[in-house]
Amino acid sequence: MRFSFLGLGNMGAPLARNILLAGGDLTVFTRREDCARAFAAEGAVVATDRKELAACDVLCTCLPLPEHVRDAVLGASGADGLYAAMAPGAVHLEFSTIDPATAKTLMQAAAARGIAYVQATVGKTPQMALRREEPLFVGGDREAVHRLLPLLEQIGRPHDVGSVDAACAVKLLSNMIGMANLAVLAEGLRIGAAAGIGSHALLPLLQDTGARSFQMDVRGPWIATDDFSPRFSVDLAAKDLRLGCAMARSWNCDPELTERAFAAFGRAQEAGLGGEDACAVFKAGR
Repeated sequence: MRFSFLGLGNMGAPLARNILLAGGDLTVFTRREDCARAFAAEGAVVATDRKELAACDVLCTCLPLPEHVRDAVLGASGADGLYAAMAPGAVHLEFSTIDPATAKTLMQAAAARGIAYVQATVGKTPQMALRREEPLFVGGDREAVHRLLPLLEQIGRPHDVGSVDAACAVKLLSNMIGMANLAVLAEGLRIGAAAGIGSHALLPLLQDTGARSFQMDVRGPWIATDDFSPRFSVDLAAKDLRLGCAMARSWNCDPELTERAFAAFGRAQEAGLGGEDACAVFKAGR
């Protein structure tokens, strides 16, 4: 199969390389010359125009925001995006963290042109993608999902969750829960400091209690050592919390606690911390 890939960032680049390792015929587009040279050296065709990506069997996208994906495949008018140039029978394989409403809009627009839509939302980190261990939450066109599963099993760890709603929701729920937990952890560490217990001393004590969590194990030490270099930024955390809260409200669920966490990350953005790691929410506490 001929694959095209748009979005060679921290997550997209290792996924695209995994397609090459799996033997896929890959065309990529990037404006970064160093990235283009690296992929050309590894055997990919580097397109000079994004429109060239439409000549494929499977278009892959891994972009930061829902609107980036929508603009790429639909364009400003719905007639000047990649869908308009793709052949009927092609597949759009979408890896980005987007909301269910956007995914359903894309699926409907793709179906109108005879294109199958598959959402394969990435679950964890670029490091796991490099090791081909990235969880992929997969949903969408049934025939296309079954056709792509052998490839997905070579580039990550796919979980077929059925629908595009579910494929988007699992990742958003993961970040809603994880980032809310991080906001509470940051608050707890600030309260601990007020009690005279520094983070270095408090974290080992908490890790032997019911307070222990993934965020405590991973980001707790970063907070304690003032390490706020971006792995997953405040801006990205806030984006996912915004999408998750909107998703919940669209299904008549009240994301009361998540919205409080969202407000905490909003304060971190207002404090100019958007580009730092999500654990910088610690620095924006009241």
